[in-house]
Amino acid sequence: MDELLERVLDTHGGLKKWWKALGASLQLTVDGPFWAPRGGSRIRRPQIVTFDPRRVNITFTPFLGEDTTAVFDVGTSVAVQLNNARGEVLERREQPESAFPPFQDDVAWDALSLAYFLGTANWSAFVEPFLFTYPGVAAHEIEPCREDGQTWRRLAVTFPAYYPTHSREQVFFYDSHMLLRRVDYAPAVLGNTLMAEYSYDPQTYDGFVFYTRREVHFRNDEGITDWSSTPITIGVDSVAVDCR
Repeated sequence: MDELLERVLDTHGGLKKWWKALGASLQLTVDGPFWAPRGGSRIRRPQIVTFDPRRVNITFTPFLGEDTTAVFDVGTSVAVQLNNARGEVLERREQPESAFPPFQDDVAWDALSLAYFLGTANWSAFVEPFLFTYPGVAAHEIEPCREDGQTWRRLAVTFPAYYPTHSREQVFFYDSHMLLRRVDYAPAVLGNTLMAEYSYDPQTYDGFVFYTRREVHFRNDEGITDWSSTPITIGVDSVAVDCR
């Protein structure tokens, strides 16, 4: 295992302990000007999220409607669906990435596309860095960089083609304490727009480190972050991990 990855895993709770995790839940709040043009104004409120640590399965409640739960799941196929309070399926879509409209700022997404976008981004964020040890995922250290007056070590991570992720190639930046500071990626569903996501306020829940605030910014080809706007913010609270 890459030395940097090994240290990062230990800092975030340890791989051995992670494999004992059966499930997790938390409170999630998303905000920012990114959502309104895409029809997502109603998701800018607290939601209860549950997720499976080992396989891609994540739920959001309430999602848009008070009695609606969004479910993103990868089993025999990649699928996203909306359930009512009784667990009955209201809408379902398989291979949701292929249903995304061509990226334009003024084109609204339907509820299933919003659920897919949220599910893909957040399941990965909550399972990282342990995700980097999963089958088919490759991680290796690349040259460090200077930012915020510090030297940050970097992991280049490549996800397999079959994996549901916004960007197959991503770079993760860690400070001297092995805590995540930044992630660079370019979501395909957003026309490969260059993004830099910053992580703040790490807290330990049930022995694992979770970042309670994340902010997404644009960046240029040289990796310079555009601090003039914050299109997306993500807040996390009340994390509970079931490690029986």
